[in-house]
Amino acid sequence: MEAIVTEGLTKYYGKILALNDLNLKIGAGHCVGFLGPNGAGKSTTIKILCNLIRPVRGKAFINGHDANTESTSALKNVGALVETPEFYNYLTPVEVLSYFGKLRGMADPDLKKRIQQVLEIVKLSEWSSTRIGKFSRGMKQRLGIGQAILHDPPILILDEPALGLDPRGMYEMREIIKTMVKEGKTAFLASHMLHEVQETCDQVALLDKGKLLAYDSISNLETLFKARKIHVDLLRPLKPVEIDRIRKMEKVKTVAAEEKSLVINIDGTEADQAQLLAMLVKEMIVPVTSFRPSMEALEDVYLQLIKEGN
Repeated sequence: MEAIVTEGLTKYYGKILALNDLNLKIGAGHCVGFLGPNGAGKSTTIKILCNLIRPVRGKAFINGHDANTESTSALKNVGALVETPEFYNYLTPVEVLSYFGKLRGMADPDLKKRIQQVLEIVKLSEWSSTRIGKFSRGMKQRLGIGQAILHDPPILILDEPALGLDPRGMYEMREIIKTMVKEGKTAFLASHMLHEVQETCDQVALLDKGKLLAYDSISNLETLFKARKIHVDLLRPLKPVEIDRIRKMEKVKTVAAEEKSLVINIDGTEADQAQLLAMLVKEMIVPVTSFRPSMEALEDVYLQLIKEGN
């Protein structure tokens, strides 16, 4: 059974079409990035899944339960973060999580123990007794994630979870999500940040103007649109003759060199990438310090799809 399913979801705000016949099937245990610019329809989809608004047409299901007509059963095992979280300024994180835990039917002393665990996970233990009115936006975002994972749900639905976080906070947020997915949980992650999606998710759904442009694994999309780019870091700059030799390699489309780095656009599979690395290291004796897919590949796919959709 799929963890999350949408069937023909359509939503208007007045005359504005926010969602246009959205069909998705998200299998249990996957982390799916819901990628799109502001106004693409991401938050609208999440609000429908969480029964905060209703579609004009179509249905949404969570673990086989209709999110609108069977919301109690559908949302029982869901942890959600919808848009920017806000809390009463006079409460502390412990008081907020205690309140949400009791709403979820969690009883003492298990609730008290779980609250301490969650505060440790989201790095708020030091501020557990501090009034939220003194919190930064990023700290409120961490607390929002804390309430979402408090009851250890099998499904996470997160709307821009890294919003307001500094680079370290973004990294920690990704690690929290990755850990939960490794434990077998499902994550549906809405974002407009390519890096966040590429670092966290195994699949991506690309959305623009309420329409689903593509839904597949990142590697499959990059292969389909011939957008594989490899970023190579080096100990020394390459000579022109070395760069020319790389350009002449089969399936290499372009090579961009800058100081001690290369961006290689390759029209090939992972096996072709392995062959490229072997040539650099074994045949050309190039001092490679890192060899990784570039974020620009997913960006190229997305921009190409948006252009074709318009």
